[in-house]
Amino acid sequence: MDAALPDRMRSALAALAERPVAVTDRGFGRLAAAEPVSAAWLASSRPALFGGGFVLPLMVLRESALAGNIAAMAAYCEQAGVLLAPHGKTTMAPQLFGRQLQAGAWGICAATVQQVQVFRAFGVPRILIANEVTDAAGIQWLAGELAADAGFDCYCFVDSVPGVALLDEALRPGLDGTGRQLQVLVELGRPGGRAGCRTVEEAAVVAKAAAAAPSLRLAGAAGYEGAIGHDNSDATLTAIAQFCRDLRRLGTLLPDLTGGADYLLSAGGSAFFDIVVRELTAPGGDGTPEVLLRSGAYVSHDHGFYHRLSPGAGAGRPGPALRPAFELWAPVLSRPEPGLAIALAGRHDVAFDQDMPVPLRTWPSGQPAADDDGAAGMHVSALDDQHAYVRIPAGSALAPGDLLCLGISHPCTTFDKWRVIPVVDDGYRVVDAIHTFY
Repeated sequence: MDAALPDRMRSALAALAERPVAVTDRGFGRLAAAEPVSAAWLASSRPALFGGGFVLPLMVLRESALAGNIAAMAAYCEQAGVLLAPHGKTTMAPQLFGRQLQAGAWGICAATVQQVQVFRAFGVPRILIANEVTDAAGIQWLAGELAADAGFDCYCFVDSVPGVALLDEALRPGLDGTGRQLQVLVELGRPGGRAGCRTVEEAAVVAKAAAAAPSLRLAGAAGYEGAIGHDNSDATLTAIAQFCRDLRRLGTLLPDLTGGADYLLSAGGSAFFDIVVRELTAPGGDGTPEVLLRSGAYVSHDHGFYHRLSPGAGAGRPGPALRPAFELWAPVLSRPEPGLAIALAGRHDVAFDQDMPVPLRTWPSGQPAADDDGAAGMHVSALDDQHAYVRIPAGSALAPGDLLCLGISHPCTTFDKWRVIPVVDDGYRVVDAIHTFY
């Protein structure tokens, strides 16, 4: 699918493509000091990543993997008959939002009103805030945005009667005379988890309150299954399936409160969305609801956490064919003792909350080599702020000045470390630059 973007979003993204990349943007200092650099300039000039003036360490995204992942997830959702609202907090990259929407995404998810403000600055037309909203200033801003733009479609979560009352009271003055309502989904949680009603029965009470609130429209129910477990054990997969069935049961109570109107059931992080699809689209006497996935990490995938858990080759469950897009290129600084190399890559550069970065290959003396497997047997044992401790096998020829390519685990805490990320083709020509807005 190649959906058209709204004019406002197309204009904002076109302006972003011309936005100057500064000498203060990591990796670009030498290049940007010599000539004006922008995403548009990179697309036309296609400088080499190695030998083209870029300073390492530098995080890059592989264009072939980005394009393939966006297309694969869109095709998966279309075949499954579900909607997709990629979670924008993963990337905070409007250029990627545009590509996801063009591929058929229903909307973009946010976690905070501040994130919504970024999305709206770039003209994203439909946003689901996959969280409760209780900040007075944030609610007032939302009311103003809804009143000012009839084309803005917004949803958020509620999980308590006081939360419903807080939203309704704060929204009413801003929505007077517009006839618009903020659409809400009742969030189902679990004992010991984060937000969300702890039982279906509690959620039904909240849903009834939301349906009665003049400034709100009850639009469905939602939950998040990803925190139930971080493995592929039978116990974890069974618990996730049961949570989805509980969410489905909550959905059966909604038509009586919405006058039979259509409603959404939303779940699906980036690890277990196949189970969400299976359980929420299963035939039943209650009919089949409109199911909305909120996966975000699929766009870049990874070499660790999501490779192990997401449906596909790594987890051994059928799913879209996703490929890791991130690579961190770093020079080797030192071989201070046998079995140890120090590379210029640290906690400021790469995610470390789920796993250490993964050595993928080495390029001796910084010279590109096709499919070099020199990283076999290597692993990163620790990170300092700017140093990676790389354990290497006996006899390794790795030397200062060689380049080390590292894969990442957990995209959400990698995107946020880089304000401008070069995009490379498979020949390591830089063809774009992704701007992030954290």
